[in-house]
Amino acid sequence: MSIQDSMRRFKAGIFQSLAHPTRIFIVETLGQREMTVTQICESVGIAQANASQHLAILRSKHIVETRKEGNQIFYRLRDPLLEEILKKMRQYFLVHMTEVRSMLSEDVDVPAGLDSESSAEVAES
Repeated sequence: MSIQDSMRRFKAGIFQSLAHPTRIFIVETLGQREMTVTQICESVGIAQANASQHLAILRSKHIVETRKEGNQIFYRLRDPLLEEILKKMRQYFLVHMTEVRSMLSEDVDVPAGLDSESSAEVAES
C-alpha cells in the first residue's frame, strides 16, 4: 500500500468517526476547552451513556484524548487543527447555502406563449 493510499484511508477513518452530528457537536464543544463527560453532556444535551459511546469512537480515532485528575476524566481535542478543519467545513456550508439561496431567488422565466393570465392559471393549479 502506498503512502497516498494510507493517507486516504486515514482521512476516511477520520471522516467516518465524524459522520454523526453529535460527534461533530462534541468536537466543536471540546474545541473551546477540555471538559468532563458531565460537562460535555450538559453542553451537548445528551445522556452520559450516549456521550460515552460517542467519546469512545472519537478516542479510537485519536481525535480526543483524556487526562485524569482525581476521580474525574477530562476530554480535550488531541489536535486543535481539527477545529480549524471544522471551521473550514462551516465556511464551505455557508458558501453552499449562499449559492442555493441565490438560485432560489432568481426569477423563474415564463415559457414563451404563456401570458400573465395563463401564468396565473398555472400557479392556481
